[in-house]
Amino acid sequence: MLSYTRTVQTIDAHTGGEPLRIVVSGLPKIPAGTILEQRAWLREHRDDLRRFLMNEPRGHADMYGAYLLPPVTAGADFGVIFIHNEGYSDMCGHGIIALGKVLVEMGYVERTQPQTRICFDAPAGFIEAFVEWDGVRAGKVSFNNVPAFIYRRDVEVETPGFGKITGDIVFGGAFYYYINAAQAGLTVKPELVRQLIQLGAETKAAVMAKVAIAHPLEPGLNTLYGTIIDSEPNFPGADQSNVCIFADREVDRSPTGTGTSGRAAQLFLRGQLALDQHYVNGSIVGSNFGVRVTAATKVGDFDGALTEVSGYAHIMSTNQWVLEESDPFPTGFFLR
Repeated sequence: MLSYTRTVQTIDAHTGGEPLRIVVSGLPKIPAGTILEQRAWLREHRDDLRRFLMNEPRGHADMYGAYLLPPVTAGADFGVIFIHNEGYSDMCGHGIIALGKVLVEMGYVERTQPQTRICFDAPAGFIEAFVEWDGVRAGKVSFNNVPAFIYRRDVEVETPGFGKITGDIVFGGAFYYYINAAQAGLTVKPELVRQLIQLGAETKAAVMAKVAIAHPLEPGLNTLYGTIIDSEPNFPGADQSNVCIFADREVDRSPTGTGTSGRAAQLFLRGQLALDQHYVNGSIVGSNFGVRVTAATKVGDFDGALTEVSGYAHIMSTNQWVLEESDPFPTGFFLR
């Protein structure tokens, strides 16, 4: 019988074109603790697993994944830790949508019609999701995100390739720098992705050098995750097009769930979006997320907003990943 150094089972899905590789078995034994503590342990002791799944030849430079874990708080059904090409994220909206689809459609939870409620312990906090279920297929997934808020308004930075750029720093489950593409003479289209990546990387570096990021309630979230670049809609049905450049120059193919939440909060707090007004956020490849602000709130001393984000995911494959002892790339490699 064949034996392998490592065996990991995953379910691969995508949300609006953005992949999610969900690990359902093969995780190491993780010491008990909060999700943030478990994430810190994985980062320090078992980052080889993330690299094994995200890097080539099993993954690629824009791969994304999730570890499905037992819950750690009352009321949660699962814990989840999100992974990508650079490390670990605080929250992932497209990931929650894909998880909802997979868990309901593949029978990992007790299913109820017309929708099934699933709750997650994520690094950013408690996430409540609702999955449409017709008895055969899982449909639209909606989730109530952690509170979003504008951290800094009108932050101007100088970039090497694009000059002065101005935008807001907003938290929507992760911190992003929100800018309009027109400042750099661009729009959000697939054929301009290389320039958009460069803009995102330069602005992220400039903001990190200028602004100290500090969540008012949770120091474990004090990281600028990326830049979100918006423009006029370039595909039908959206109020805007946007693209998130995050981690190590990674490009989100979806409209970005946490980014969509932050965008709605930004518009609401600037008086440009009404309470319960539906807004459609489009991606660089033409997929859409819906969002609405459900309530105003406070996050420490910051005015904030509660948001509901919705979208669709699709299951692509079930996989068993193995590692032979003689494999020269046990943790893969990172190549663009």
